[in-house]
Amino acid sequence: MNLFYRSMIRFGVVAGALASAPVLVAQGVSSDTLLHPPKDSWPIYHGDYSGKRHSALTQITPQNVKNLTLAWAFQTNQVAQLKSAPLLVDGILYFTVPDNIWAVDARSGRLVWHHSSPTTKGLHIGHRGVAVYKDKLYYTTTDAHLQCLDARDGKVKWDVEIADANKGQWATMSPLIVGNHVMVGASGDFDNLQGFIRSVDPETGATQWQWDATPPVGTPKTTTGGNAWVTGTYDPELNLVYWGTGNPTPVLNGKVRPGDNLYTCSIVALNPETGKLVWAFQPSPHDTHDWDAVEIPVLVDGDFHGKPHNMLMQASRNGYFFVLDRTNGKSLLTTPFGPVNWTLGVDKDGRPIPNPDKEPAPDGRLIAPDEGGMTNYRSPSFDPKTGLFIVSAAPSYSLYFAKPADGTYGWAGADYGLWKKGVLEAIDYQTGKIRWSHELGEGSPGSGVLTTASGLVFTGDVAGNFLALDTADGRTLWHAYSGSGINGGPETYELDGRQYVLMTSGSVLFAWSLPEAEHAGPARAAK
Repeated sequence: MNLFYRSMIRFGVVAGALASAPVLVAQGVSSDTLLHPPKDSWPIYHGDYSGKRHSALTQITPQNVKNLTLAWAFQTNQVAQLKSAPLLVDGILYFTVPDNIWAVDARSGRLVWHHSSPTTKGLHIGHRGVAVYKDKLYYTTTDAHLQCLDARDGKVKWDVEIADANKGQWATMSPLIVGNHVMVGASGDFDNLQGFIRSVDPETGATQWQWDATPPVGTPKTTTGGNAWVTGTYDPELNLVYWGTGNPTPVLNGKVRPGDNLYTCSIVALNPETGKLVWAFQPSPHDTHDWDAVEIPVLVDGDFHGKPHNMLMQASRNGYFFVLDRTNGKSLLTTPFGPVNWTLGVDKDGRPIPNPDKEPAPDGRLIAPDEGGMTNYRSPSFDPKTGLFIVSAAPSYSLYFAKPADGTYGWAGADYGLWKKGVLEAIDYQTGKIRWSHELGEGSPGSGVLTTASGLVFTGDVAGNFLALDTADGRTLWHAYSGSGINGGPETYELDGRQYVLMTSGSVLFAWSLPEAEHAGPARAAK
């Protein structure tokens, strides 16, 4: 019996059937909590509004991380893999798979409640989690509804439709809550559908505003698409929300939708009070390879080439790393972070210039990266101390085909992956150069990234190993085999003076911490 399974027996794998429940949610989440998350919480999809996925906690260090041991594990007993970002509020963790929500004690892994709904329409590709505001949870269903639930018991309070599942849309996202606004989007590029971001009232679900990424379906000589399916970020000082949008449709046939196809494959800045577009930047003009720009827009304040800037950084699916001035969307840096062969260079505004010869064709085109992209939904992390933007990348090659017989609807073609590997890359945001890289194995990586102020990077590899690396150079300091594929991002929190690291694998949520003697206090933990 290996060390991992001995640890599971020693500390107890807590399944969903355990009955004794800890204290239920009392005060919930205020707007101030979302603006300034305390160390005993993870109240929003990214941990905070910035999207940096960087924690100030320092109890677990490069020196003692080798001693991490299993605190508890929770088995969902579902076929669906956990892709959810668990939210932590008042000692309770909330997480999801399609058609299911769990509330679990963050100290012990004991079940508080489980909400399960009948299987609905829509693609059950995965689910990214709930949002929390006051004493309510907000959950997007696979048939593209938004539900409001009581955080104390999981009872549904109201249910509103956000998109029509009968037309081919579905929902997986964790909503973004800013002030009195619950913002959501939907998925669906198998059909020619209009992408959008909608804000609803947190008490009633009534629509407050909607921003449409593309014109209404059927508008002549225009594209559809632009679905927003990953949670955006927010700058409270500028009062702007930042969101990435998805690809245009038909996906692989660009001839019927000439031009840049705004605002697909774009980073947009919206006023959260009105939904009005303030600025937009397009990482992939006239995309013909399914390279959504929904990857997380990470907000960083600091110097860029000696001058202070409010920056937005994105490692995009198309293989380019972007640094923008988030006040106006102007480019500061555009550079590839892996093999890219689909462009003719970069224009004066920092946008890649598509090469017409690399559009899908009946006889095929060799393209780098592949349809899954150089990165994807996996959360990156930014470490302020080192200035490193750390992303789970996937150098890859694919053959793309246009198929005239498929017409002008949905995919209108096909792609066939040839080769791919996972690499964790630490990008210097000042230059775009890769400071260090860490091999993750051949195939598609699924884990996001977390950094901590003590100098640690947490992530997972293709084989299903949880990893802790040194932020300075990417060396492995700790690892544990999870037993399945990893498709969620690590998180960390501190309760009762004890720091936990959460990681998901397959259908199990794992919580790791130091042995009792090593988390007795800050002085001891710093040794």
